[in-house]
Amino acid sequence: MIKQANSQSSNLHSSAKKIGELLTMEFSNNPNFYFFSPDETTSNKFDQVFTVEKRAWGSLPREAWDLPESADGRIVEMLSENVLFSLMTGHLSNGEKAMMGSYEAFYPIIASQLLQQIKFIKQSKLVKWRTPIPAVNLLSTSTCWRQDHNGFTHQSPALISMLLSNPSNLSNCFFPLDDVSATTVFDKMVNSYDVVNLTTFDKNERPRYLSQQQASTLFRNGGAIILDDYSDKNPDIILAACGDVVAHEGIKAIDVIKRDLPHLKIRFVYIGALSYQAIGSTNNKLSEKSFETIFGLEQPIIANFHGYADTLLCILSHYTTRNRLHVHGFSEEGSTTTPCEMLRRNAVSRYDLAIDIATELERPDLVAKYKNCLVNNHIHAIKYGEDDKAIFD
Repeated sequence: MIKQANSQSSNLHSSAKKIGELLTMEFSNNPNFYFFSPDETTSNKFDQVFTVEKRAWGSLPREAWDLPESADGRIVEMLSENVLFSLMTGHLSNGEKAMMGSYEAFYPIIASQLLQQIKFIKQSKLVKWRTPIPAVNLLSTSTCWRQDHNGFTHQSPALISMLLSNPSNLSNCFFPLDDVSATTVFDKMVNSYDVVNLTTFDKNERPRYLSQQQASTLFRNGGAIILDDYSDKNPDIILAACGDVVAHEGIKAIDVIKRDLPHLKIRFVYIGALSYQAIGSTNNKLSEKSFETIFGLEQPIIANFHGYADTLLCILSHYTTRNRLHVHGFSEEGSTTTPCEMLRRNAVSRYDLAIDIATELERPDLVAKYKNCLVNNHIHAIKYGEDDKAIFD
């Protein structure tokens, strides 16, 4: 049995709950706003919306435990992503705003419909009398990295790769690092037109890393930012991350390696937005000059990605040579297991990153040490059903 983490710390915050709060405000401020969800509004931590709006229910039988519902409710729940997406795009075509939320693993169900919507957007921009339509906004949570009780069937970041490979340049993939940057991303989503926005975030509570100013800078300056609190000047190694869970491991990797190599200089870079062949959004891509300022000219770049490693590797390869790049990501290794065992299985844990750094520095003793930490946690997780706190604090 896998034991669930239960933190009461006031220093932890939920991006999902923050977005639920922002959805609630949007419902209150916009009487034509709709939210679509395959019966997972509560599971995905968006349930604050029920304080101001009801589910569309009609004349179906009701039970005492049902959430507030009415025939004209603006929260549409149905266990069919295909039907929900069709309803949402019809609403958007009328010029009214909407969002859809779902488990990350089930968004690929609407892949074909999304591609058709992108084609529609592309063609409609060529028709002079067509007014811009509100963006297709997809909130993707319950992600591959934390599916303790669902397992491998609920672990897939495939939609990210599909959207980023589409040459129309009409898709944004946002990765808010914490609840503060989630607020900035939500604002961008709700105020954008003629584009598809996929925003991916963990629904569990996590540390807050960014100030409001840093979050604004992250998305205003091409989607990447140096986090000074975790960085040294004149770095020997560039450690980068894209995605909240893998970023946390990157920050922890700095702690791990600096216990053994306190004088090693590391720069930590967070990537919060990706679009076709670029860091940043469709209309605000990171320039090559800015990339060199942030990522340096020749230092090794070790990157940790929420999705498939090759997707980020291809994007980074447009900015620099591949021999600088070591990219980790989801490698289709899943299970019903502990959180840190999921990280180990896909080689995105803090120790996997530390192994890369130690290998780059030709320190086989440290490589062996960090591999041993991973082995010991694996043994502990199998025996006790939880991660070893001495290894993964």
